[in-house]
Amino acid sequence: MRDETLLWEDVPQPTKKFKFSDFLRLINSVNPNKKLFLLGMLLSLITSGASLLIPQLTKNLVDTSALARLNGQMIAVLVTAFAIQLGFGTLGGYFLRYAGEGAVKTLREKLWNHLLLLPVSYFDEHKSGESSSRLVNDTTIVKDLVTSQFPNFITGGIQLIGSMIILFVMDWKMAILMFGVIPLIALVMLPIGKIMVKIGKQLQAATADFNADASEKLSEVRLIKASNGEKFEEKSGAALIQKIFKFGIKDAKVEAILQPIMMAAMLGLFVSVLGYGAIRVESGTLTSGTLVAFLLYLFNIMAPVMTFATFFSQVQKAMGSTERIQEILNTPTEKKNAGKAVDVAGKTLAVKNISFRYEAKNPILANVSFEAAPNTVVAFAGPSGGGKSTIFSLLERFYTPDHGTIAIGGTELEDIDLSSWRSQIGYVSQDSAVFAGSIRENLQYGLDYQPTDQELWHGLALAYADQFVEAFPAKLETEIGERGVKLSGGQKQRIAIARAFLRNPKILMLDEATASLDSESEEKVQQALEHLMIGRTTLVIAHRLSTIVDADRIYFIEDGQVTGSGNHHDLIASHPLYAQYVNEQMVN
Repeated sequence: MRDETLLWEDVPQPTKKFKFSDFLRLINSVNPNKKLFLLGMLLSLITSGASLLIPQLTKNLVDTSALARLNGQMIAVLVTAFAIQLGFGTLGGYFLRYAGEGAVKTLREKLWNHLLLLPVSYFDEHKSGESSSRLVNDTTIVKDLVTSQFPNFITGGIQLIGSMIILFVMDWKMAILMFGVIPLIALVMLPIGKIMVKIGKQLQAATADFNADASEKLSEVRLIKASNGEKFEEKSGAALIQKIFKFGIKDAKVEAILQPIMMAAMLGLFVSVLGYGAIRVESGTLTSGTLVAFLLYLFNIMAPVMTFATFFSQVQKAMGSTERIQEILNTPTEKKNAGKAVDVAGKTLAVKNISFRYEAKNPILANVSFEAAPNTVVAFAGPSGGGKSTIFSLLERFYTPDHGTIAIGGTELEDIDLSSWRSQIGYVSQDSAVFAGSIRENLQYGLDYQPTDQELWHGLALAYADQFVEAFPAKLETEIGERGVKLSGGQKQRIAIARAFLRNPKILMLDEATASLDSESEEKVQQALEHLMIGRTTLVIAHRLSTIVDADRIYFIEDGQVTGSGNHHDLIASHPLYAQYVNEQMVN
């Protein structure tokens, strides 16, 4: 048994600065369609070749004065060049985009699947909205780079390099004039790029914070309204929105500075080439056709350079997204397929001297031991915060004990396949979770088989839920709303119990399953639970002690320790606090 509980502090944190190579490694890890990508690249290369040919054709037309005597052959060559550029460019762009979309789709699936396998301790430390922001917003930034900016960068790069080579071959003096400006532009761009990196990370972090807070608050909107908390949440939300606005304005300022600089540089370069070229034409050292070709090639260069600014800005944003995505992917998951499948029916559950803490300085359980024999009812009672629900979390293997062992039939839980173990447990809590969707979807959730309507109705009947489901116009197809808001508490509990019946568990865990119900609902739910407990090993956390008086054994938990055990009559006689609880509840 390991000595440390997996906490977020234990997770390896990134120590190195993320680079573009890390982004490429992340994309490569999802096995993109390389053949399709290479095909797109090839078509883009052909497209760029056609775009490089057009200025040469124009040059020949101008220098030979052929404009005055255009023939069908010349027109055909020009039309063919334009058609190749258009057709192959369309196909190449589509194939590159398709390969990029496929890579990001796989990345999202990989991230989603990884999130589902992360231990509960991860979600204790991170808001659900924060994780969903990584899944949606950060992958969208990566998608934009891969599917849009990156293909434009590739095709633009081919066009840029080809134009540069041709320009140097045509006239190296004119080419040096053009490209001598590039280092000056780079000197301006580098500090701006660093600023954009910093602002981009701050903007993404602020957006993730707002997304996390909004998700949490909207899921508890009834509490907000019941507490008249709208004004408070307005201020809280406004503060987070203002933070996003502040960083957005900073980003806008940098963009506002960047774009005019790029435009001014390009315009200055165009005027310089035109002026110098005109002087060369006048002196007879340069032909008019060559000058026209130079200007056309200049446009071939200017267009990619303008997109490069956007590309590198997007790269910086993607670096932050890559880092956050990689943090999640580097977090260890639950070991789902480790261990062996074990049938736990008829086997004794033995917990020996387990200790556990969520935080190093806050112990929750200390040397807790108990046994649950087959087909018996074992109950846990005691004051709130004593550690009863934590015991259930350890049994579900949401966490690992710091010390001690949990075994079933002599086999430690860590040696049992996690999916096999959980498939044999039925869990009904005080606030049983249901999802937005139909009653049918909630009943069959998590089952490894597709139940028939007859089986579903039988499960509902066993849970005393068939009558109210039958009364709904849509019956099994009734939509219950987010978190089951269209059902009463008792109805939700009975749906959860029906789901447990359909699951046919070997071990049943009831966590104060009737604590929040009215007397009428409690009676029906209690009847359903008693029916469900027949022939199963049952563990019960009891708030109302009247529900566990017939338990085979009761363990009283105080401050993370077992301070007494026995049946109901034994504890009344031997445990003063238990007897006090019983007397108080009887009086009430």
